[in-house]
Order: sequence, then C-alpha cells, then structure tokens
Amino acid sequence: MTDLQFGLLLIGAVAVAAVLIYNRLQERAAARRAERRFGSHHADALLGETLARREPAAASRKNAMQSGALPDARLDYVIDLAAPRGIAAASLLELWAPLEQRFAKRVLLAASKGGGWSAALQLVTRAGVASESELLEFRSEVETLAAKLGASVSTPEMRQALDAARSLDRVCAQADIQVALHVVGAAIAEIEAGEQAFQVTPREDGITLTLDVVRTPEPARSFQAMARSARQLAAAHGARLVDDNGNPVDERALAAIGTEVEAVRHMLAERGIEPGSPLALRLFS
Repeated sequence: MTDLQFGLLLIGAVAVAAVLIYNRLQERAAARRAERRFGSHHADALLGETLARREPAAASRKNAMQSGALPDARLDYVIDLAAPRGIAAASLLELWAPLEQRFAKRVLLAASKGGGWSAALQLVTRAGVASESELLEFRSEVETLAAKLGASVSTPEMRQALDAARSLDRVCAQADIQVALHVVGAAIAEIEAGEQAFQVTPREDGITLTLDVVRTPEPARSFQAMARSARQLAAAHGARLVDDNGNPVDERALAAIGTEVEAVRHMLAERGIEPGSPLALRLFS
C-alpha cells in the first residue's frame, strides 16, 4: 500500500468516526431535551440506578396574575414600560389581553414603582427554555402595545437573558426530582389526606407515597414525614417498603435519599430559590 493510499484510508476512517460521534452527541442532546419536556426525574430509593423519569403529578395552579406573583429577572424577561400620566389601567389591560391569549400563564403584567408597569415572559419552566423566536415575538408585541399607549420601554439584552435562562434550566434539570416509596404486599386502604406535603396513591398491591421535592417547602422535613408514614404503614399491615425497582428500602437507603433531598434544596438555595416558594412553584410549573 502506498503512502497516498494509506493517507486516504486514514482520512476516510477519521471522517466516519467524526460522523458517528456527531450523531451520538445529537442523540444525547435530543434525549436531554425530551427529558426536560416530558417530566422530572424520579429519585431511585437506593440511589444506585440511573434515575428514572416520571411525569410530575398534576396540580391545580392559578394564573400567576391571580396568585399575586411578580416578575422576577431570574426566570422572566422583564420589559419596563413608562406610560404617560392619565393612561387608564383598563386601556393597558385591553391591549395586554391578546398577549395572555398567545402566551397563557407564561406572561405577567404588574404595576411597578413610580407609576410604571412591568411586562414579563417566563423563560424557564419544566418544559425547558423559551425559544429565541418566542422571546422576539413577545418583545415585539410589547413594543407595539407601548407605541399605542405612547409609552417608552426599557428592554434587556435578549442574548444575555437567554443564556442566563439556559444556565438556570441546567440547574433545574438536575434538581427536579420526585421521590417515591412503595408499601407493597398488603391491601391498604388509601390513608386520609391531611396536611402532609406528599401525595398518596393506591396501587394493586399496596400504596405509593410521592414527594415532589422542588415544589415542597422544607423538603427534607417533608421527606422524613413521608418515610415515617411509609414505615408505619408497612409495619401495621405486615407489608414491605420498596423502591421503583422492587428493591427493599432500609434505614440506610432512607438516609441516603434524605441526603439527596437536602442537596437539591441547597442547589436551588444557591440560586436564591427555596423549594415550595412562589418562585419555585412558577419555575417548576
């Protein structure tokens, strides 16, 4: 084989390898996007397996405007409007209505200090990060609204806002977990729904207790309460406490889960977000 032939074969091999690597990276990126779109991950009780995905439990959520939520630059793209004196709030709300129809619960309109207004688009949710085209459309609509009112606007830099949103989304993807404990091996009537932060659902062979960590205030304490209830139910009915894979869950495993739950709380707290807070409820919606 000549040096030229060898060189051509080497170039061909490198090209094939590059294509395979590129395809693999694309597959991984698509998988990550799908995971963020279709649910939060569900902490394995023994922490030794790949975390499984589970669709977050449905919960009734009011419109952010109705709940008194305010725009927050950590997860919203906030445009400040300075309207001339004498502009009626009713006129503004009438012009704002089409944006609520278009973007639904992801937009907020709130009065700001000095008589102005803040219009915001939520950039990060459990579904992931808003697209650049969505953000551009929102900004354009708000600017059109402001022009009709004769108001001036102050808009943040879009690229910087999206980069910050993607950084926050990466943290959320790691923190967004649910913990489930299964009490199996006995017929257990569904326990009464009290003030507990965890969800209880019946199953054919027992009952499941689930904690949505990021949407729960003081998640470590709530997990301890859930674990205590699970142990008591298992003992009272002669049942077994297991994880998603049917593996027994002992005190050591429960302690390990508690450590992970506290790590999640700390991860979010570093971003100024406490689990179960109004900001967290918006972010993980």
